[in-house]
Amino acid sequence: MAEYANYVSFLFELGMLQRVQREGWKLLGISNTESVAEHSLRAAQIGYILAICENYESPERICSMLVFHDIGECRIGDIHKVANRYIETEELQVVKEQTQPLGTIGEKIFSLWDAIEQQNTIEGKIAKDADLLEMIVTACELRQMNITGVENWLDNTKKRLHTTSAKAFFSEILHGDPIAWWKGLKKLSLP
Repeated sequence: MAEYANYVSFLFELGMLQRVQREGWKLLGISNTESVAEHSLRAAQIGYILAICENYESPERICSMLVFHDIGECRIGDIHKVANRYIETEELQVVKEQTQPLGTIGEKIFSLWDAIEQQNTIEGKIAKDADLLEMIVTACELRQMNITGVENWLDNTKKRLHTTSAKAFFSEILHGDPIAWWKGLKKLSLP
């Protein structure tokens, strides 16, 4: 069962996403940022909701795309935009090398990854918007903690959104209160 050995090797490699931290937030002085795996999970959750809001017939496909969208970072890490100015990576080659040993399953995973990279289909655009919205939610959470500098992320990301629903979400996220969801849910103490 050599194919299962390849699958298992890939599963172990995916574990790296739990240890690779998102680097961009470090430019703001945050030393303990979320992992790429944490980002990917919430991006997939946002993608599911965004796909439904966009009347996309298969929100599960958007989730699958987002679960795999950063797999290249297992090998090359998360490189922020300032570093990208000086470092060239071959993420396409990385993902091809990661998925090739997986046969048909790898072809499907590569197709999911490539759809977000190309953004030439509605599903690729929805998935990329969800990826960006996750970053905006995180930026607003950081802003609520008085981390300065997140405005740059907010300003630059708004211009990159494609879908009507993502643009509406963006506006709501900007004006939302990251901790409002739990207010009123605490159990009251009896006198």
